[in-house]
Amino acid sequence: MKKVIGALGLSTLTWAITQTTHFQLHEYELPLLPPGTLKDSQRGKDDFRILHISDLHMIPGQKKKVSFVSGLADLEPDLVINTGDNLSDTRAVPWVLDALGPLLNVPGAFVFGTNDYWAPKPVNPLKYLTGGKRTPSYVDLPWEGMRAAFIERGWHDATHKRLEFKASGVRLALAGVDDPHHDLDDYSKVAGAPNPDADLTIGLLHAPYRRVLDAFESDGYQLALAGHTHGGQICLPGRRAIVTNADIDRKRASGLHRYGRMWMEVSPGLGQSKFAPVRLFCPPTAMLLRVVERSS
Repeated sequence: MKKVIGALGLSTLTWAITQTTHFQLHEYELPLLPPGTLKDSQRGKDDFRILHISDLHMIPGQKKKVSFVSGLADLEPDLVINTGDNLSDTRAVPWVLDALGPLLNVPGAFVFGTNDYWAPKPVNPLKYLTGGKRTPSYVDLPWEGMRAAFIERGWHDATHKRLEFKASGVRLALAGVDDPHHDLDDYSKVAGAPNPDADLTIGLLHAPYRRVLDAFESDGYQLALAGHTHGGQICLPGRRAIVTNADIDRKRASGLHRYGRMWMEVSPGLGQSKFAPVRLFCPPTAMLLRVVERSS
């Protein structure tokens, strides 16, 4: 019996490791735009496409991930949102830029997570299941150069900023905070209702913590985008998260959900720490939101 249990454990672990490269795309439709918004859209299509990328946790040599992410440009997104944790190695910035290359030609905005600022450190992967907050390594990653490259290509840094710009004819009002997971957020810097003339209002944060989500919802944002949870990373069948690594409930660890009067979409992410290279019943996933006009 011990041999059988051991064999099952080994096969599960092997499968969980192989799942880290089984990249997927999830699509959702959201009726948020005022009637007539897309009539004059430069693209002449009946949706506004938001591609949400999160938690790349890039390591040099991850060619499958680079190929998958760069290929997402074929979806013709109108806006790319990156909610952080791009890095898992000090040498990974060129690989991140290769992956995002064609997407950097699309209007975009980003906030960072603590795994952009500080390198990962060895941990027991099963410790993730305790839900405890781990102390960062405080070993600096080269995030400044990555941020500069994003901005040089036209993406907006939304960290503690309120942004307004147009993409494909849609007037956007965005606000973002730094990573709430390690208390880097300061919502007071972006507090207040978004511009009422905007067609679409979005709040950005790396980790879905309720104090920030509550603030976005109270201020009247239509949509909040977050990552960080990895969808649970080690899940039960059916993508049922055991922990979220934040204070959001487990049923909303990934996917599109209501959050009061606001919609919230949490990305399962496309990577994981190089010291915990497993995903169980939770494959790496990019998210595409097809925002359409609401009925009159």
